[in-house]
Amino acid sequence: MKFLKNILLSKHLALLFRLFLGILFIYASVDKILHPAAFAKIVYNFHILPGFLINLFAIILPWVEFLLGVFLVLGIALDSVALLASTLLGVFIIALGVNLIRGLDINCGCFSTAPATKSSVSKRLIEDVIFLAMSLQVWKCHQGFLTLKNLFYKP
Repeated sequence: MKFLKNILLSKHLALLFRLFLGILFIYASVDKILHPAAFAKIVYNFHILPGFLINLFAIILPWVEFLLGVFLVLGIALDSVALLASTLLGVFIIALGVNLIRGLDINCGCFSTAPATKSSVSKRLIEDVIFLAMSLQVWKCHQGFLTLKNLFYKP
């Protein structure tokens, strides 16, 4: 049991999760950055935001995801970035959960704005819960391991 706890709380696992989530956020952002109008339609279909915020959200969110991804990969401001990533994933979980309860099976726009990439809302919800757990592990356990700050700053 102690062995499992040591693995789950290790800085090495935090590094793997950090790199995985960073690449995931970057990948998730690219199609949305390239197709903001298509992403705005997806955001509209969630029926959560007021109309006047949809376009602004569709433009800003992909860049937030992109920067989060870059900062995670490089290990910049890791405490804040991991907490922000966890918060963002929590918001995604709520948005998906609300639409699951409503019985709407919509394209979440998680990784692509193409209509053909529609996937199960419940599947994306489970994935986001797993990603949230990974992000929280990074936040709690990274210890500055292989971050830019620790590579260049020696106390």
